[in-house]
Amino acid sequence: MEEGIVKEQIYTIPLREIKERPRWKRAKLAVSVIRTYLTRHMKVEPEMVKIDKTINEKVWERGCEKPPLFIRVRAAKFEDGEVQAELA
Repeated sequence: MEEGIVKEQIYTIPLREIKERPRWKRAKLAVSVIRTYLTRHMKVEPEMVKIDKTINEKVWERGCEKPPLFIRVRAAKFEDGEVQAELA
C-alpha cells in the first residue's frame, strides 16, 4: 500500500435505480449515485470524495441516456479523510 492510505477497497456499484429517471438525466445522476455510495461506504462527507476522470468517461461512454448498470471502482481513503476513486 502507498503512504498515507488507511483503507483501500474495490466496490461494484449498482446503478439500477437510475433507470427510473428521465433518459436525459441518467448519466449525470449516475455520477452522483457513485459519490453517494462511496460517501456511505467509506464514511466521509460528500465533498471529500474525488472521482477520477476515467469513471466519468466510462459512465458517459454510451451517451447521457444509456449509462452502465454496474461499475467497478477502486476507492482509497487517506489519513486526511479524502477518498480518491478510480476505475478498477
